Amino acid sequence: MKAFGVKTDLRKIKGYTLSSRRSFLLYLLLFHFLLNLFLVEGKQTKIRFHLCFSEDGPRLTLVAEQSKVVSRRGGNVTLPCKIQRDQSLAPSRKMRIKWTKLTSDYLKEEDVFVAMDYNKKSFGSYHGRVHLQSSSPMECSLVITDITLEDYGKYKCEVIDGLEDGTVVVSLDLEGVIFPYFPRLGRYNLNFYDAERACRDQDAVVASFDQLYDACDGTVQYPITTPREPCGGKDTTPGIRNYGLRDKDKGHYDVFCFTSYHKGRFYYLIHPSKLTYDEAVRACQKDGAQIAKVGQMFAAWKLLGYDRCDAGWLADGSVRYPISRPRRHCSPTEAAVRFNGFPDKKHKLYGVYCFKGNN
Repeated sequence: MKAFGVKTDLRKIKGYTLSSRRSFLLYLLLFHFLLNLFLVEGKQTKIRFHLCFSEDGPRLTLVAEQSKVVSRRGGNVTLPCKIQRDQSLAPSRKMRIKWTKLTSDYLKEEDVFVAMDYNKKSFGSYHGRVHLQSSSPMECSLVITDITLEDYGKYKCEVIDGLEDGTVVVSLDLEGVIFPYFPRLGRYNLNFYDAERACRDQDAVVASFDQLYDACDGTVQYPITTPREPCGGKDTTPGIRNYGLRDKDKGHYDVFCFTSYHKGRFYYLIHPSKLTYDEAVRACQKDGAQIAKVGQMFAAWKLLGYDRCDAGWLADGSVRYPISRPRRHCSPTEAAVRFNGFPDKKHKLYGVYCFKGNN
């Protein structure tokens, strides 16, 4: 047999049979068909090969010297973000820098700041409090001034320059204290939105995922370091007990609040006599202050080491006192903010804690 100018003696092929001969002929016919498909006479058909080239890696990347920065309420902070680009990639005047704040589940983003060339814009509660640290053309770090409790969280830096882009995430943590809270109406009476208001009224916010592993996202938790009945079970290990996701309207629980440093002075008012609640409010006002909130007492106790073994009224109608140095008759077993309940406002007499803001 002769195919394409090649002589082939099929009888000399070892194991050659009639069926294998037919298969061999079919393969030759298929090869001949494909060859003629590509070698069309007159070259009327042109075959083009499209080659795609990819870079070894991105030509623009963003880096953060720190993945987490720590500050306090009322302070200033710089969230790091710098550009590293291929030297062959010239910067564009239309390069856009955008900062957003991420929700705890990363599903939503809140606009914080955007800049393109000379155009700059800040958004919402960040208006007038944020700007870029423009020490070099490669610097995209964001400066936040007069930090609030709500600024806590994760921020995304995004740069788009033509077809190149990059992102990096930085966390802003706040020094502060977490405290459990329930109002005068009793335990387990707050739905999620009531809990938000309750914390806000006490100069605080609902504790976040990282601050209490899981709270602000709508799940219900409580921290146990000493397992016991009915707190986690006597024979279980320490940890965070999780009730899972609950209906934010129908579920009723207490709340863990978070607060940080405050700009002002927290103090026990020296007064010649004990006071009813209304008298306590007026006494603080007469001293140029306001009756203190629960969050302000916890911040002074935990962050400033405030210690006073005198029970006093607070703004929510509760009576408490902060002990940083345990001693006899004054929280002898541990440092704590001691709670005397919600006494009758008209008839019970106590001292009062006041707060005077710097401004």
